Amino acid sequence: MFRAIAPRYDLMNSLMSLGRVRSWRRSAIERSGLGAGGFGLDVCCGTGMLALEMARAVGPAGRVVGLDFSQAMLAVARKNLNGLACKEKIRLIQGDALALPFEDHTFDGATVGWGLRNVPDILAAVREMARVVKPGGKVVSIDMGQPGLLGFKQLYWLCLGRVIPVMGAIWTGNRGAYTYLYESARAFPHPRELARLFSEAGLVETQYHLLSGGVVAVVEGKSPNLPKGMI
Repeated sequence: MFRAIAPRYDLMNSLMSLGRVRSWRRSAIERSGLGAGGFGLDVCCGTGMLALEMARAVGPAGRVVGLDFSQAMLAVARKNLNGLACKEKIRLIQGDALALPFEDHTFDGATVGWGLRNVPDILAAVREMARVVKPGGKVVSIDMGQPGLLGFKQLYWLCLGRVIPVMGAIWTGNRGAYTYLYESARAFPHPRELARLFSEAGLVETQYHLLSGGVVAVVEGKSPNLPKGMI
């Protein structure tokens, strides 16, 4: 499915979000706490747009790894980064979110953008991200939310279930992928429940933030500090 929609994935994201998707990505990176000189991981990096925002945050002295299961999405990510000044500090690799190929406590922070809906075990994926983040570092997810405002909630689900699949058929030739978007968003845990899963994965200070009336949600948690005396 992702191989089929990869060439038009970014265009559809821009259309569906009415151009808001970049500001949402920036919000996720801000919540991650990554700053100049940091080493960040973006899981399910797709076409690399969140990894690019991360690279801007860590600056010239920082480093970023983007990991995705789909080679087709990674190929688009490489095209997106081609010619950009920050290209050299972003490493793109194929990998499994449920078995991250990194040592414990490797990264200063980790993000996942619109990816947890697509893994077979959300808790296992969050545990893996928590494992590879250094003590005190954050794990942050940005994904579909569940608006609660009466009227707006009904309009949101109507658009997501009826309008977006038609747009997907027109712009990507794949209506099924955007029907799946609706179905996976319906089944995805409420941000409150996702924050609870972050806690179950061993993260602390878990919380969630609703953006654009709850259309999307940022969920975050911090890797606990090691007991005093441990390295």
